[in-house]
Amino acid sequence: MEYDDPASGEAVADRVREFVDREVIPVEREHLGGPPVTVETIESLREAAREYDVYAPQIPEEYGGLGLGFREALALFEEAGRSLLGAAAIRVDAPDEGNMHTLELVGTDDQKERWLGPLARGEIRSGFSMTEPMDGAGSDPKMIRTTAEKDGDEWVIDGHKWWTTQGSEADVLLVMARTDPDAHPYEGCSIFLVPADAPGVEVVRDVPHVGGGLTGIGHAEIRYDGVRVPEENLLGAENAGFAISQQRLGPARLTHCMRFSGMAERALDVAKAYAEERRAFDGTLSEKQALRFEIAEAETRLHAVRTTVRHAADRIAAGEEARTEVAMSKTYAANVVQDAVDTAVQICGGNGIGKDLPLADFYENVRQFRIIDGADEVHKRVIARDAFEDVDAGEVEHLTRYRDG
Repeated sequence: MEYDDPASGEAVADRVREFVDREVIPVEREHLGGPPVTVETIESLREAAREYDVYAPQIPEEYGGLGLGFREALALFEEAGRSLLGAAAIRVDAPDEGNMHTLELVGTDDQKERWLGPLARGEIRSGFSMTEPMDGAGSDPKMIRTTAEKDGDEWVIDGHKWWTTQGSEADVLLVMARTDPDAHPYEGCSIFLVPADAPGVEVVRDVPHVGGGLTGIGHAEIRYDGVRVPEENLLGAENAGFAISQQRLGPARLTHCMRFSGMAERALDVAKAYAEERRAFDGTLSEKQALRFEIAEAETRLHAVRTTVRHAADRIAAGEEARTEVAMSKTYAANVVQDAVDTAVQICGGNGIGKDLPLADFYENVRQFRIIDGADEVHKRVIARDAFEDVDAGEVEHLTRYRDG
């Protein structure tokens, strides 16, 4: 099916698919059912990605990438997502991908030299530290409690965060904190670049969680106790933290959608291949109408995901915020992908829950997608708010007059 993707992006996406099939999936198969892969394994795959000319496709050329625009790069995120190691291999992996995009958008030249370049080259890692424990910011970010107060030419940060993805491995943390306690949080928060080894940064633990799989990326609980950073570590304008985070989260949510749709595509491919081989009840499973209808439904909904995401991406590429379109894409994709992976597991039966196939790891990882980057309910709230703003009061008035005779 045609998706009107830019030709320049399609060419790279084709190379990414070849790279994932030939280089990444064989490594994935060697490690299924075992511990996370080593840093050396990821570095080896990244070297191979450079040889295929697919490394860091969304990063400007001056920092070692291919310089593709957001809409150009969208399709290749799906190809990378076909393996749990694919995104890390070509450097489009979360959270670094979103953090690099943020630095590219609002970082100073010095910040880009110090952080963006090393991140793009894979020399360092990062975390986005926004979510807080139960009495702080989570699905309702207005509840943010972490503060940053100016003291001379430094900022002093105090707070408690958790679910900071890759926080325990990060070299730099993008920390959201309140900088104007008298303003509404949406207008009184800022983002700071905090070196992970700064005095007062305490990584308490990695929160035990479902998933993780081959990459072994954790979600850290972190305390910031009187952490001092120079004023030049302010990322973007003071009190513009939420505006900047929206610039980061909108595109990041769509790239998540594409990575996970790639996972769903591969899961269905595995299930179809298994169904063609597995014989039971006087024929192959692929001949059973009930199974065929399950696949038909999954393929149809996955196509709808791809078109919905591209529509939202086109709006962003046109300079719009596209909050409703992104919310629709994210919540729909999360549920479609989860159902597709679940269908694949069911078709493969015992082999589906075994670790000889990637489906069990997919299943563990996909459930988080309905929560990370905004829970389903948060996105539905955005969609419903927009829907009710369009209500025609005249229609209700007409109905009232009709009832009253």
